[in-house]
Amino acid sequence: MEDSTSFITVITEAKEDRCVLQAGPAAPSVLDGASLVPKGPPKVKRRVRIPDKPNYSLNLWSIMKNCIGRELSKIPMPVNFNEPLSMLQRLTEDLEYHHLLDKAAHCTSSVEQMCLVAAFSVSSYSTTVHRIAKPFNPMLGETFELDRLDDMGLRSLCEQVSHHPPSAAHYVFSKHGWSLWQEITISSKFRGKYLSIMPLGAIHLEFQATGNHYVWRKSTSTVHNIIVGKLWIDQTGDIEIVNHKTQDRCQLKFLPYSYFSKDVARKVTGVVSDSQGKAHYVLSGSWDEQMECAKIVQSSPSSPSSDGKQKTVYQTLPAKLLWKKYPLPENAENMYYFSELALTLNEHEEGVAPTDSRLRPDQRLMEKGHWDEANTEKQRLEEKQRLSRRRRLEACSRGCGTEEEKEADVYMPLWFEKRLDPLTGETACMYKGGYWEAKERQDWHMCPNIF
Repeated sequence: MEDSTSFITVITEAKEDRCVLQAGPAAPSVLDGASLVPKGPPKVKRRVRIPDKPNYSLNLWSIMKNCIGRELSKIPMPVNFNEPLSMLQRLTEDLEYHHLLDKAAHCTSSVEQMCLVAAFSVSSYSTTVHRIAKPFNPMLGETFELDRLDDMGLRSLCEQVSHHPPSAAHYVFSKHGWSLWQEITISSKFRGKYLSIMPLGAIHLEFQATGNHYVWRKSTSTVHNIIVGKLWIDQTGDIEIVNHKTQDRCQLKFLPYSYFSKDVARKVTGVVSDSQGKAHYVLSGSWDEQMECAKIVQSSPSSPSSDGKQKTVYQTLPAKLLWKKYPLPENAENMYYFSELALTLNEHEEGVAPTDSRLRPDQRLMEKGHWDEANTEKQRLEEKQRLSRRRRLEACSRGCGTEEEKEADVYMPLWFEKRLDPLTGETACMYKGGYWEAKERQDWHMCPNIF
């Protein structure tokens, strides 16, 4: 696999490439239509604003100074540092650019499909550029559904399956021919000047028509200027996307922001290669704005640089736009910088499970601007959760070992179950079914009372 930082791209005129690649007319490509910028999520009767964020002041350092080196999920935080969404809703927000996967489902070329999958994986970070507030930690057993078959063509379900460490299981079905699932554990550490957020776990994506099965993991997020200055977030690290059916690969590199660099801020680069290691596409863009792909027509080594390293020179056709970020709604700066989709996620809906994040009282109070009442309610819910945990541990049968083993033994997710992932070799929670059938019957007798 070509390291995405060790290549140089040279654009070749399309007419020159025709002589090299083909004698007849070009085969149609799904990517040919990818340069059209989508107009945004479908317009349905959903809310387009929430109450403005109150102007409460609270010193972040006064709380964080005692948290250096500690796992932040175990430290109670006032809602003043939150946004009125749960982590389950933030996870669901990754689906904002689902149209990329809808388009990918029509690809006959696996390397073209990989380009769109890579763009989708990058697009999930675009909402984070201004979103420095933390989402609510879900209660154990909390759920969030997104039932948007009519306009988005998909159904999504998340469940909080572990509290320490905080883990969420997620399953998405699309009527456009794909499904996505993951179990994500969030690890966060305060390092003194910055906060590291490390999502752990594999993301799976499968297309029904071809059986192409993609797996990748998320990069590390870093929040800077915890002590002094304006908070800002960066995404860094490498993401490898593997198609386990064809062995195609895409290596994405998220370059760290540098004040002194002349390069594009928040830059992402990548190369799509087939099972033989032959590079087919170069990817470039930024995780907060857009991604492009350029078809490679020829590659050759460059002369060694002063440090002795040699880069590959890729001659490519002109780049095509894969994805472009939607503009933020009007007044977004006063609404936690929520996207158009994010504004709808906590909107009240009839018929959801009683464990749904929309029904969480402290989060609802915070959204309405009643932060003092929200903090009081948050403390009540956290104490209720601690009491439930103590009761589970007391009821645990003999033969259990550590407290962690006991909790794993006695808490069983309602809609997901632990299975061995044959591709990663890890044990992960996967959807076992039943949720949408229960919703159809409006039978929620099995749901715990967590709120």
